[in-house]
Amino acid sequence: MDDSRCRHSLVPLTHTRHVADLRIGILSIREKWQMLTGVGIVTDPALQKPGDLVVPAGMIPTIHNVDGILKAAKDQVSFLDTPEHETRRIMYPWHLFQYNDWALRQDMEIITRNRKSAPIPESNRVTGADQIFMEPGAVMEHCILNASTGPIYIGKNATVMEGCMIRGPLALCEGAVLKMGTKVYGASTLGPFCTGGGEIRNSILMAYSNKAHDGYLGDSVIGAWCNLGAGTSNSNVKNTGSPVKYHIADDLEPVTAGPKAGLIMGDYSRSAINTSFNTGTIIGVCCHIFGYDIPPKLIPSFSWGDERYDIEKAIQDISNWKKMKGLEMNDEEKQLLYELYVNIK
Repeated sequence: MDDSRCRHSLVPLTHTRHVADLRIGILSIREKWQMLTGVGIVTDPALQKPGDLVVPAGMIPTIHNVDGILKAAKDQVSFLDTPEHETRRIMYPWHLFQYNDWALRQDMEIITRNRKSAPIPESNRVTGADQIFMEPGAVMEHCILNASTGPIYIGKNATVMEGCMIRGPLALCEGAVLKMGTKVYGASTLGPFCTGGGEIRNSILMAYSNKAHDGYLGDSVIGAWCNLGAGTSNSNVKNTGSPVKYHIADDLEPVTAGPKAGLIMGDYSRSAINTSFNTGTIIGVCCHIFGYDIPPKLIPSFSWGDERYDIEKAIQDISNWKKMKGLEMNDEEKQLLYELYVNIK
């Protein structure tokens, strides 16, 4: 069940998706529930029937805690106090990268139980082979993998080009690509059909997003259909070592995230080449970032540089990006953006 307060505190990621469709670890929260219980979750209160169990959408189920969460829902008691095993709940965007190490290990158990990995090609240099799982169709040759620090999941039809150095935990989901010489270390997730390059640490890319070139991405969450131009990097630690605060929205007070906190970027946003993002930066939905020495730490949705992005041009530009991956915008996606454009000033 979605929670309006939680949904508001998870913007800009929840401007364009339900809380349950956030990806953390290998799977989205919705996918975790489906795989663990075989039952889809009700996300619309209007569809809730008498007797349905109400679980916060940001609650992350695992093999170990799912029964406890369901019992807590049935008994209408605190979710975090009741389960025997550890639980986590996503309340802010940075929780995604902060909990990703834990979630990735939990999802590895869900996905790989009673299954056998495809063979790891002998051209790769591997440590901890028993913690590496390759799906059918995945391609990986002449790479270095160290799973002693955490599991490594290579999804269906994913490609790891030669020379990549991977230190787990890592989730490279279906159809995702790591370009030659990419350095990735945990805990990182590249969602379906994402492209990674350069240096990536403790970050999540939701789906169909590109961080394809040199540059650093750390302690960050990138939405779907985003593109980070060549040389784009972000800071994730202040030079003073002091805690990093995020300013989520104008109507919310800044919130302290911890000593390491990078870039949060909403869906359909893009940065020009050599963009440098400061610690604790939040970029809204459908932004084109260019023309700054260092961009502001809060950029509202539908920004074109320092101007307002024309909605028709925004939709045409998104359509162009989708065509590069053989897809098209549907009417539902367009309508959502039209409504956001009117409601977000």
